[in-house]
Amino acid sequence: MIKGGNAFVPTVPLRIAVRSGVDVAALLLAETGRVRGDGDIVFHGAPVHPSGAVRLLGEENGTVWLEAGLTAVEEGVVRVLVVASTENGAMRDVNGLSVEAFAPDGTSVARYDVTDAGGETAMVLAELYRRAGGWKFRAVGQGYVNGLVGLVTDHGVDVAQEGQAPPPRVPYQPPTQQAAAPVPYQPPTQQAAAPVPFQPPAAAPPPYQPPAPAVTPPPFQAPAPAGVPSPYQPSAPAQVPPFQPPAPAAAPPPFQPPVPAAGVPVQDQASVVPPPVGAGAEAWSFGAVFEPYTQTGRDNDVITVEGLPPGPVVVDLAIRGDGYTGLWPLTRFNKEGDTLVNSTEEDFRGRLLTQVPGNGRLRLQLKADGPWQLQVLPLAAASRLTEGELECRGPDVLLHTGGTADLALHYRGDDNLIINIFELAGHDDHTCLPTDENVVNEIGKRRETVPLPEGPVVVQLERADGPWRARLKHLEPHSRRSAGDGLGNVTDSRTAQAGRAWWARR
Repeated sequence: MIKGGNAFVPTVPLRIAVRSGVDVAALLLAETGRVRGDGDIVFHGAPVHPSGAVRLLGEENGTVWLEAGLTAVEEGVVRVLVVASTENGAMRDVNGLSVEAFAPDGTSVARYDVTDAGGETAMVLAELYRRAGGWKFRAVGQGYVNGLVGLVTDHGVDVAQEGQAPPPRVPYQPPTQQAAAPVPYQPPTQQAAAPVPFQPPAAAPPPYQPPAPAVTPPPFQAPAPAGVPSPYQPSAPAQVPPFQPPAPAAAPPPFQPPVPAAGVPVQDQASVVPPPVGAGAEAWSFGAVFEPYTQTGRDNDVITVEGLPPGPVVVDLAIRGDGYTGLWPLTRFNKEGDTLVNSTEEDFRGRLLTQVPGNGRLRLQLKADGPWQLQVLPLAAASRLTEGELECRGPDVLLHTGGTADLALHYRGDDNLIINIFELAGHDDHTCLPTDENVVNEIGKRRETVPLPEGPVVVQLERADGPWRARLKHLEPHSRRSAGDGLGNVTDSRTAQAGRAWWARR
């Protein structure tokens, strides 16, 4: 299984092997994406969840074993994360790092080999999550350079500061109502050859030991440098107001299947500057404007677009299907560049930011399961940020042209939210963007307020898997209007006319 891949697994007690030589823990998460209390953290100090559904069985020859009894997981738990961390070195130094799930008869039902680990010291290797009445296994591979502290904090664990008393601990309380006993795994009743007994690699895990009754697990203790313990206390679940869906809108046009000779010839209009996009709005003049390129297809493909002006562009991708979606630019050596999309979201839709090389030839490798449509758009086609609310879903590219302001964003997704900004003031090279600044890197539902400098600024939602709303607050007038700041006036009547014609066709 590759990173981001997922597959259904049988709803039976699974045994999970984590290789090799790392510390292992499991986090049981509620719908909020957070633990509910101390008992939802299974680690060496508390190896059994109070429900008995998840157990840390022990380590043998560098392999750590977990057991996840999926039939016994409480209804309030929607995800079980398998987490690894190192006390010395980084994840890239771990040889043969992998996670593998086995059915009771010893059959391997899912495996993920981590091949792209970097300087992180903690990582969510995989997760088991509910889907369509069953369970799926997802290869996550999400690393944390701030270690186990950053990982558990993102999932609802409060880290007590050194020299401060930890907040009062609220122990996890299992459900008081009598739950039905889980149905034990039953082999097929029909006469067949006896199944091969479970034989994991190396030595078998230690036998299951049921938890002692009425024992409260100790608070989670993560490894800390220089022998200083770092106590962790779970926080109360965040009080998030219920999401109000937008008012029903007109149904979008149906998805069009592939057509012969897909794509629109690109016209290089590098000198064209688009006019203002609304009354009182500033023009956007950074980057060339060209006719959008459109291509449709199905499943995996390589898309090639010739004759584009060099520089940053927006890629609008829409896929109908529930499989894995991946998108990468290809180098001149036909090697994958930085990942643009790595998603398992159903019916993926998003806008991505990428760079057209100096030869004007953009090549993209797409992995998809279903029909798709891809458009290459000029940067000027990105949505403008204003004080009015912008409502969208998925990754996106936004433009800020006003003075200093605060970007208020309400995110309703369950996975990563990564936001970068590119400040263009004083940057006159339209063939590339300046170095980005990462302003948000979080997981799960949240509200964020990000201070923005004066425009022109490109705001990139690099990762976002759910709906979000954004608007500007405390917007100040712009202090400068120079030709080099990306907001220059349109002085050439021919380029102004061409720009208006292009926007009129949108």
